[in-house]
Amino acid sequence: MDQPALYVFFGLIASGKSTLAELFAATHDLPYYNTDRVRKELAGIAANERRPDGMGQGIYTPEFNERTYQTMLDSAAQDFNKGATGVVLDGSYSKTTDRHKVSELASALTARILFILCSCSEQETQRRLALRAQDPNAVSDGRWEIFVRQRTTFEQPAELPPHQIIHIDTEAEPQELLRHLVF
Repeated sequence: MDQPALYVFFGLIASGKSTLAELFAATHDLPYYNTDRVRKELAGIAANERRPDGMGQGIYTPEFNERTYQTMLDSAAQDFNKGATGVVLDGSYSKTTDRHKVSELASALTARILFILCSCSEQETQRRLALRAQDPNAVSDGRWEIFVRQRTTFEQPAELPPHQIIHIDTEAEPQELLRHLVF
């Protein structure tokens, strides 16, 4: 990791992106920003406080989403300006415009950028969401009904050049997946 790098783990709810992103950041000792945590910090609520808000409501309005993503970009820029060799961003990045803003930041900072699109089967998504619903420490408010809606609104990353994106099926063990993420 000679040139500074921005690593963006993205995908649908319960796709395994947060597990993999957090492990990647810890393994490489990189700053890590997760939309669920940042969103709840901005709202002034505990990370594990459950919010029954639907997509586009409460702390999930388009305006709050934009504020959340911008805060993450600002934090990443600060880290790079302090000499960080890389930063890990973790969120759905379901809109082309959100991914474009990340690319613009990387360009402005002359940092490499890599988008890691995480996915898994619907059956695995259901299993993960059921486990998450029982976990009192879960940060994400993602639920099946939100997944179903997000699946139809997610903008596929056709705008990303092939050298900037990796597609990864997250149904293997996280440590095994990490071995595929050597840059």
